[in-house]
Amino acid sequence: MTLAIFDLDNTLIAGDSDHAWGEFLVARQLVDGDEHRRRNDEFYQQYQQGGLDIDAYLRFALAPIAGKSPAELAPLHADFMASYIAPMRLSKAEALVEKHRAQGHTLMIITATNRFVTEPIARAMGINIMLASEAQLRDGRYTGASEDIPCFQGGKVLRLQRWLRENGETLQGSYFYSDSHNDLPLLREVDHPVAVDPDPQLRDAAERAGWPVISLR
Repeated sequence: MTLAIFDLDNTLIAGDSDHAWGEFLVARQLVDGDEHRRRNDEFYQQYQQGGLDIDAYLRFALAPIAGKSPAELAPLHADFMASYIAPMRLSKAEALVEKHRAQGHTLMIITATNRFVTEPIARAMGINIMLASEAQLRDGRYTGASEDIPCFQGGKVLRLQRWLRENGETLQGSYFYSDSHNDLPLLREVDHPVAVDPDPQLRDAAERAGWPVISLR
């Protein structure tokens, strides 16, 4: 197996699905608009700067779905996909995914964004293997808490290592595509790291290491 691993936000799509979900909730008047937008923007800035408290962010991001079931939220997420995610789709990104698929590579998305937000996006791209931050379900309803290791920074490496052990696979020949310096721990683990429309910190690291730098925009 050759793994082709993709970050999602600002890599396979032209935007951040987590931040966009917060904007969607504000637009649909499902949260306190001013306060939610302020905190959503603050967390996103922390992420860009590399100082995000992922546990605090997950508590914030998952609170609006607490007490609801996936079935109850499905129409809302379909609206989100159509109104926010569809305009972020990138033809060059999808062509890259299809290139790896045609080569017989195993496709995976690995993202810090929670599974509730991202799983339908991965499914729409035809990618069935995904590691994401996990939203806790109890008795068929979201609790508003997260569980498992957050899939962020070094947590992506830990989650992927566990997946490899469970599936009897290795990173031999593997690719990882990302835009963010937050993904440097995993980029350093794969055989073929690729910086995609990278932030300044990742661009600097990629140039120093001699990694390819590409654009999917």
